[in-house]
Amino acid sequence: MEVTLTELGEATVVKITGSVDSLNADQLSATLAPPIARGRVQLVADFSSVNYTSSAGLRSLLGAVNDTRRKGGDLRIAALQPQVERVLALAGFTGIIKIFADVDSAVASYRA
Repeated sequence: MEVTLTELGEATVVKITGSVDSLNADQLSATLAPPIARGRVQLVADFSSVNYTSSAGLRSLLGAVNDTRRKGGDLRIAALQPQVERVLALAGFTGIIKIFADVDSAVASYRA
């Protein structure tokens, strides 16, 4: 898994590439923590290059959602692959996290 952060105005786009599983979910959490600590709490997770996530990956996402919401922000997901969207739906995450077709829509949702 590779994670890169890009700031677009008030939003921070978190581009994730590869699989998110028990071997690297802690790395994802560790990457998300510093921007949240600095007050960058409008996060967009770009899942366009994520082909798999395990329950460990879901826990990392949920932790980031909770951390951002406590500070008045949110974490939104963009560009889910069908197989990953199915995992999120089965786990009930589609009722917890806002999902968008693409990164631009997710970033724009913060301005709405």
